[in-house]
Amino acid sequence: MAKRQAEEPLEEVEANVSPASKRVRVSDVTNNGGEEPGGVTGEPESTEEDEEELDHSANIRQDAPTEGYTDLYLDTINRAVLDFDFEKLCSITLSNINVYACLVCGKYFQGRGPKTHAYFHALEEAHHVYVNMQTKKVYVLPEGYEVKNRSLEDIKFVVDPRLPKYDVLRLDKEPDEVWDLSGKKYRPGFVGMNNIKENDYFNAVIQALAHIPPLRNFFMLEDLSSKSELAQRYSILVRKIWNTRAFKSHVSPHELLQQVSRQSNKKFDLLHQSDPVEFLCWFLNNMHLALGGSKTKPGTSIIHRVFQGKLRVESQQITAKADAGDRLRFEEAAEVHVDTPRYLILTLDLPASPLFQDEIDKNIIPQVPLTSILSKYDGVRAQEQANMRKRYRLLHPLPPFLLLHIKRFSKNKFVSERNPTIVTFPVRSLDMSPYVEPNPNMHPPGEPIWYDLVANVTHEAVRIRDDSVEGEAERKVWRVQMRDRARNEWLEVQDLFVEKVATETLFTKESYLMVWEKRRRENKGKGAK
Repeated sequence: MAKRQAEEPLEEVEANVSPASKRVRVSDVTNNGGEEPGGVTGEPESTEEDEEELDHSANIRQDAPTEGYTDLYLDTINRAVLDFDFEKLCSITLSNINVYACLVCGKYFQGRGPKTHAYFHALEEAHHVYVNMQTKKVYVLPEGYEVKNRSLEDIKFVVDPRLPKYDVLRLDKEPDEVWDLSGKKYRPGFVGMNNIKENDYFNAVIQALAHIPPLRNFFMLEDLSSKSELAQRYSILVRKIWNTRAFKSHVSPHELLQQVSRQSNKKFDLLHQSDPVEFLCWFLNNMHLALGGSKTKPGTSIIHRVFQGKLRVESQQITAKADAGDRLRFEEAAEVHVDTPRYLILTLDLPASPLFQDEIDKNIIPQVPLTSILSKYDGVRAQEQANMRKRYRLLHPLPPFLLLHIKRFSKNKFVSERNPTIVTFPVRSLDMSPYVEPNPNMHPPGEPIWYDLVANVTHEAVRIRDDSVEGEAERKVWRVQMRDRARNEWLEVQDLFVEKVATETLFTKESYLMVWEKRRRENKGKGAK
């Protein structure tokens, strides 16, 4: 579009001296012999349109708002479209350097200078207010000055929610219900999480970890700006889950999931469903290293201090020999090898499900108590693996939080099988003392070691129509059950759906991953009754 010429000179209107036009230095454009092309030397001629464009660009930039107009354009901010959960990439260049978010449409742009995409977006779309995603400073474009207004504090808080220590410590003590922008009531800490494609396995694990108090408090209060990107992004997601002033009653794990996908070489991503326990193992080990933990020394990060324990493994080799009658005879080696490895997750094996069922029992689902499959670690019952017989026994001290994996899936060369056995368990007061080797120096003999359930990741097989030769296939659905400590209630979360569940019905689902918290032992002093 051609630029309209001024009707009268600027000097007559403003009574000011026009600024000197910017000249090009001779040294920048001279060539052989110091002469201009065509034999002309000196300053090149500049057109009136070029001078007008330079003067206009210089006048439009301001260091501060015009007096009396400090809140200009703030009424154009649309909080309903703001979503800071996605990865901070420029919508045009896909760069993550110096990213600004438009507070009118919610798009990300790189930079705010006169030649940046945010600058052109402000001119073309008349969207004038932007926030820097790193510094949380708000600017008006194309003028370029910073806006300091208390009405923007809620936006800055949502970009990077940080609760003071007092509020973090009372999250599990005082029940809190708040409302989002649409007027929907939600509980901080018990919010839905977007299932972008096939990342429900990821959502269930992250939700469970966000309800382990020492781990949650660490990532909400510690300054992790010097740590790796994995630790920083997980910290932001935990703080958004427990945000008490959120614009919406759900969060998206996109930013953390993208980092996990890159760091795991796309083993865990949002396009393909994975196993929650496999992801949890990878996540805990990589988070331990991201926080500066050692590969050899125990207890060097919050991950090991919360989950790591030690067990004793006795291994005995089994050999097969033929006797005089050419019959095989199995003999146990005289030597028993003892090892004491460390663990983060304990695996529990289910009894084999019945192969055949009669007409009466065809609808009966087998059940087994949790204490029965925990007997794997009593140090008495042996398990055979290949040509080895092994016995397991837990050692003191047990970790503050126990992660129990109930192994339901098995694979062979031909097919993958699922064991639908239901595991029954108490929600409170699980005694782990029968599975721990006594040590009077650490725990009084005969005294129970109580654990209470914190979270329970469950599996559900949903049949889908399949026209292939194999018949119907099953789709895996992952949910997580979590305890609201402030209200002593249980809630079940599946992606965006959050609902209350009865405590008595928790075990009716196929438990796959359980988080148990060690109850603090009461100190019985001399004056205690």
